[in-house]
Amino acid sequence: MSLKITEENFDSEVLSTTVPVLVDFWAPWCGPCKMIAPIIDQIATEMGAAAKVGKVDVDECSAIASRYNVRSIPTLLFFKNGEIVDTIVGATSKDAIMARLRQI
Repeated sequence: MSLKITEENFDSEVLSTTVPVLVDFWAPWCGPCKMIAPIIDQIATEMGAAAKVGKVDVDECSAIASRYNVRSIPTLLFFKNGEIVDTIVGATSKDAIMARLRQI
């Protein structure tokens, strides 16, 4: 299961960790976000301790979305050592997401 990322835990869960992090920027009303939600949870389970996988609700955490210029959802940001190393905008396949996550 993916982590719920909030304003309060973003720095500790995403920026201050040594493992790769996938952050899904989403909203409950977004159709494509609902399509990839089960994929994001599967990836979180499969990666285990090798990576963190979290979700940011852009309606609840608009400051984080603004900080990273998230204009469309779903947006997937891949972090390594606190820095963005890759981005996917829009719904995509599990294989494509896993390939990017394994590269970092």
